[in-house]
This record gives sequence, structure tokens and C-alpha cells, in this order.
Amino acid sequence: MLNSMTGYGRGEASNATVTVVVELKSVNNRFRDLQLRSPREYMPLEPRINNLLKDPFTRGRIDAYIRRSPLVSATRVATDVLLAREYIRACNELAEATHGFVQKEIPFTFVLGQPGVLTVTEALVDVMMEWGVVEAALLAAVDDLMSMRRAEGEATARDLLLQLAELRGQVAEVEASSEGINDRLRQRLEARVRRMIGDRFDPLRIAQEVALLVDKADVTEEISRLRSHCDQFEEAIGAAEPVGRRLDFLLQEMNREVNTIGSKAAEHPISQRVVDMKTTLERMREQSANVE
Repeated sequence: MLNSMTGYGRGEASNATVTVVVELKSVNNRFRDLQLRSPREYMPLEPRINNLLKDPFTRGRIDAYIRRSPLVSATRVATDVLLAREYIRACNELAEATHGFVQKEIPFTFVLGQPGVLTVTEALVDVMMEWGVVEAALLAAVDDLMSMRRAEGEATARDLLLQLAELRGQVAEVEASSEGINDRLRQRLEARVRRMIGDRFDPLRIAQEVALLVDKADVTEEISRLRSHCDQFEEAIGAAEPVGRRLDFLLQEMNREVNTIGSKAAEHPISQRVVDMKTTLERMREQSANVE
């Protein structure tokens, strides 16, 4: 069945140290266009992420958002005990050198506030150890998105089949309207000639003109090809593989046949059905533009 190109999917996975959330949004696009937004820490993983996201999709713009939430603080506070002792020693020497003009007691907070005694650092993230979590979240989001795309694709397929049935009915009406066109053209041509020259006309010449007009107005081949395209279109709707481009091509061919019928139309009923067919094909084109 058909897959739509629009949808949304979400996946989440965790281990003892991190939670990863992946959100995927898909919209129409003639080609596959992947846009990835991931944390700075996951830059080394982006080739793997791109490869994983490309495989399930053939068309559509896929926006991928990845959020990383550490469960353990990556901030570390390092102490330099030797440097702290050096600050204390220097303060004691200064107190002794001033012969008691300053107090010798040194507040602990004073020592902590000196440069280099406490150093705050960020621990390095081993992203390769987190790949399993990222992969699980990505796969869950892809499954969620594909499920929505399939559901919307099934709805689109039902609509297209209804419109295809409508188009086939319109083709049948064109075929019915074209029956007996030879006699009607002959009668109209004879009446026109009689009005112009009375009874002095050559029946053989009239027959030749009628044959020429009938040949120009004959839409049998166009109707046959149009029905063949309808059959191929219905077959494509039920195919397992992506068929969006094939549907686009078939609709172009159908529209070409309808235009040819319109250019050959010699009677108003056929011209009216051509307008109806073009309207139906436009609705089908709008629907199929959303098919992968």
C-alpha cells in the first residue's frame, strides 16, 4: 500500500547515565532531504545517524531532532592540595614578617577562593558508549513515523481509488457520447452545405469531408490509452514498493490524453466531460503529491 510523506515520530531510550529523545517530522519533497539537529557531543555519530535515517525513506523532507539528557553530572571539581598549602605557607610567612601587625589565623574560605585551588571541569563524553542508546531511540522514532505515514498512505489510497473510479466513469461517458458521431457530423455538414448552395452538392464530396472530420474527431485511441493508464495507476496503488514518482508519471500521461480528447472534441457533451476529467485529475495530482 501507499506511504504518505507526512508524519511525526518520537522515540526515547535510556541507560544508567543518559536519556536520548529523538523526534522526526516528515513533509512533502520530490526527493529525500534529511535535516539533522543533534547535540554537539554527537558530532562523531552523525554519519551513523544519517545512514540509519536514510534507509527507510526514499522521498520527503525529514527533520530529525535529537536531545541528550545526562542522568549523571558531567561536572567535576578538582582540588590542588599542594597549591592550597603553598597559599597557607605564604600567608604565615607574611604574618611573621610583619611582627604581629596582622592576625595569623587564615580563614578556610580565603584559601578556597584563591586561583587554582578549586578547578571546575567537564568530563569528556564517550559517545561511542552511548551509540546503543541513540540507535534505540532513532529506531523507535522511525517506527513511529513509518506507522503514521502508512496510516495516512492508506487513507490517500482509498481517496485515489474513489477518484479513479470517477475518472473511469467519465471516460465511459466520453466513449458513449462519441458513438454515432459519424452520422451526426454528416447530417450537420449536409445541412450546412444545403444552406449555402441548396441541392447542388456532390454526395461523394460530402462523404469525403465527413470521413476527414470523423478521423480528426476520433478519440478511440485516446480512450484506450487512458483506460490502460487507469489500470496501471490502480496496480501501482497496491504495490509494496514506493510508487510516488510512477503515479506522477501516469497522471501526466492521463492528462496528456485528456487534453488530446479536448482538442478533438467536436460536440459539447464531450467537451463538458473533458472539463470534468481535468478536475478529477487535478484532485488526484494533489493527493499523489503526498505519496512516497
